[in-house]
Amino acid sequence: MATYKEAGVDIAAGEETVRRIKPLVRRTFTPGVLTDIGAFGAFFEVDWASMKEPVMVSSVDGVGTKLKVAFAMDRHDTVGQDLVNHCVNDIAVCGARPLYFMDYFSTGKLSPDVAVSVVEGFSTACVENGCALIGGETAEMPDIYSEGEYDLAGMITGVVEKSRIVDGAGIGAGHVAIGLPSTGLHTNGYSLARKVLFEHFDVRDTPNELEGTSIGDALLAVHRSYLKAIQTAMSAGTVAGMAHITGGGIPGNTARILPDGRSLDVDYDAWERPALFRLIQRLGAVPEEDMRSALNVGIGLVLIVSPGDAPAIEHALSGIGEEPIRIGSVR
Repeated sequence: MATYKEAGVDIAAGEETVRRIKPLVRRTFTPGVLTDIGAFGAFFEVDWASMKEPVMVSSVDGVGTKLKVAFAMDRHDTVGQDLVNHCVNDIAVCGARPLYFMDYFSTGKLSPDVAVSVVEGFSTACVENGCALIGGETAEMPDIYSEGEYDLAGMITGVVEKSRIVDGAGIGAGHVAIGLPSTGLHTNGYSLARKVLFEHFDVRDTPNELEGTSIGDALLAVHRSYLKAIQTAMSAGTVAGMAHITGGGIPGNTARILPDGRSLDVDYDAWERPALFRLIQRLGAVPEEDMRSALNVGIGLVLIVSPGDAPAIEHALSGIGEEPIRIGSVR
């Protein structure tokens, strides 16, 4: 006789996970949430009264091989925050505010402790970003993943007034690029970083360059949300374009919003490159071109604005504790 549990799927573990994550999910609920956890579909009621031409904006993403570091450190709450913040940033640079987030968590053998830790990260970031965690899927798939491993995907939906969409169409020659610092590698370039760093260090090692921070902790630094900074900048002046610096680095991501015939000259000496990036480049003899295209090299968000709007936007950003840096201009 063969049972489902013997085949590798533990229904009881799934039920325990759902029971434990319910309070984490419920604390993210906003007034638009109409269904509790466990329904076949998640219902969200949007209040359109304050908007003339609402446009829905959606995005989907993952965490990539940063998960390998989480497995090695046996630390799983930060990757949940990474996923939410990454998705939030992707729609926020379009001018949207997030409404709700949904997740997909798949693993070979479900550990309730690990799953709950991941969802705790989702919950923390959703609360910080003012969006609701309204649904998700947990899949236990024996023989697909190695022991102790899992994968994550996140889907987010937000809304923007049509007249407030930021798509780069208004970017012109002479506009300036303002960069905001990243909090590490965020969620891109980990295949390169792991190849270089783990040839020399264990995740618990603390090289001198990192001043007491372990390799694992530095690599697991949470991918920050730029939502507050974006909303502050848009309230202070006209933002012609914004780029979330993910895979492709500053060149690849700013190219996505520049109109035909426009290019961005970036002054890479305008800011001090954080120690983790310098360590990766030195140990791996990584070409500068690869550093710029694979990693954010210390800048996680770029705003493109007119020279006339730049001072007010920089002042507003500094007022909320940001450190805006003029990193280049459009030609």
